[in-house]
Amino acid sequence: MIRKKVWPFLRDKVGLHGLGFVVSIAIIAFAVVVLYRMLHDLKFDQVLEALRNKDPLHVLAAFVLVALAYLTLTFYDFFALRTIGRKHVPYRVAALAGFCSYSVGHNVGFTVLTGGSVRYRIYSAWGLTAIDVAKICFVAGLTFWLGNIAVLGLGITLHPEAATAVDQLPPFVNRLIGVGALSALVAYVVWVSASPRKIGKSDWYVTLPAGPTTLVQIGIGILDLSLCAAAMYMLMPTSPYIDPISLAVIFVTATLLGFASHAPGGLGVFDAALLVALPQFDKEEMVGALLLFRLFYYIVPFAFSLLLLGSREVMISLRRRRAAKDGEMIAALPEAPRKDAAE
Repeated sequence: MIRKKVWPFLRDKVGLHGLGFVVSIAIIAFAVVVLYRMLHDLKFDQVLEALRNKDPLHVLAAFVLVALAYLTLTFYDFFALRTIGRKHVPYRVAALAGFCSYSVGHNVGFTVLTGGSVRYRIYSAWGLTAIDVAKICFVAGLTFWLGNIAVLGLGITLHPEAATAVDQLPPFVNRLIGVGALSALVAYVVWVSASPRKIGKSDWYVTLPAGPTTLVQIGIGILDLSLCAAAMYMLMPTSPYIDPISLAVIFVTATLLGFASHAPGGLGVFDAALLVALPQFDKEEMVGALLLFRLFYYIVPFAFSLLLLGSREVMISLRRRRAAKDGEMIAALPEAPRKDAAE
């Protein structure tokens, strides 16, 4: 009875967007409480000591893996452009838009809105409309989610206890979820392979990639997440041992929680999920690992993307001024005498 009254109220009075906002606030609030309980007695000198004791080769490897992950992100946009038929846009433009949109979106939050704005600023110079950019965001988002389903489904099926550390569900339930996710992924590939599939309305639709192309799309998503998880693995404390697949499951789950919270960079939510799921590790060492990961995955790419976007805007401004100046010089030139006047 209560549920019948609550749901219509939330749907009609609050709205689905408002409900999503409430859920985001609830996730963030819960993460703040968890972080306070776990880190209120954190010893910062031990965190610094843990950072000093990190193997430089592992830290370098993590940085390279993050760089490769961002390189993979550029293929999200390049793949999406080919999917919607905008093949005249070269890879270098797709790489700039993909890198900058995700770097800004990861740090500012609300990736669809912020990343979409960055994409439109770049792609509009190549004749793409707001609808084109919306289609690119959709296809790129689909790539992300297909990769998540593949990595999380396989990981939970093989190591269901890793997901239990985050969601507190029994391992056999998580294994069923993993098998269900993989089954749904296979069914989706079969569905798009059977005939051309379109998503959207008559005046706004996207033709989904066919079977073999969808496998490429899934591969891009898997590679991206695998590189990120591998970077986190390289920054983890050396003891006790944790296998890479278990960490990947925990990492992806924490990433999705951070994504659902819409907090900038999943700040607090991602960290709380990892700390809760990995209580066997020293918390000072875990905080050190999280700080390094945030530096590599969030701060450095964000700063670099701002530099790229700022440089691009300066170049555009200089070109416009030069073009305007050239136009004024041409207008100031005396007209050539006509032939009949000369005679």
